Amino acid sequence: MSFTFNRHIADQNHLLASLPKEVFERIAPHFKVVAVQAGQDLHASEDESPVIYFPMTAILSSYYIMENGASAEIVGVGNEGMLGVTFFMGGIDKSRLVTVHTTGLCCRVKGWEMMQEFKLCGAFMHMVIRYAQAFISQVSQSTGCNRQHSVEQRLCRLLLTSSDRLSSNELNMTQKLIAGMLGVRREGVTKAAGDLHRSGIIDYQRGHITLIDRPGLESHVCECYNVVRKELHHLLSDESKHADLSSLIPG
Repeated sequence: MSFTFNRHIADQNHLLASLPKEVFERIAPHFKVVAVQAGQDLHASEDESPVIYFPMTAILSSYYIMENGASAEIVGVGNEGMLGVTFFMGGIDKSRLVTVHTTGLCCRVKGWEMMQEFKLCGAFMHMVIRYAQAFISQVSQSTGCNRQHSVEQRLCRLLLTSSDRLSSNELNMTQKLIAGMLGVRREGVTKAAGDLHRSGIIDYQRGHITLIDRPGLESHVCECYNVVRKELHHLLSDESKHADLSSLIPG
């Protein structure tokens, strides 16, 4: 199934939606819309050119590949952001793996094709720099969260951020995928999900999760969920003189 990249499609990603008409018209010919499936591995580079992803209805996870083949999630991104922002900061990391967390649509573009627009020092550059600040904040907080907080707290954070990005209380995530994202054994996910299920906070059946009691879930999550949420809101809305990005974080 093919999709035509246009303003209506692009506006489903909040960063692309913030761009002025003249900027959008310059960059639009370089973009492709792709349908991705949960569990699918995406290429971080294509023909030696880094690839930038702007999720729309999908959620993507970026992983770092260790020398022994093990992987660890760096960050997850939905329709509030982009994956590949470090390319514009001068970094090309071929050890990065992008995996689809939730099935949906993404906008994809080669990094080199966007560098010319970035060098114009206009709206696109300002958008990238603002998001880079928010991205770094999210990665930093996630690092501390993975070391200090329990599997249950981190699972609650994953469920809440996924729900925010999809604007839905219905999530499709297998225990294998969750375990990979959290960097824990499946047994740990089984126990944490089971405890939340028995508390009446979620319903979990064969990879389908329903958030029944969101306030209850928020009472179990670590502080990292709200710290990152507020920080993103602050960093992005603080530059409203360039574009109104205050809607990037739901609620």
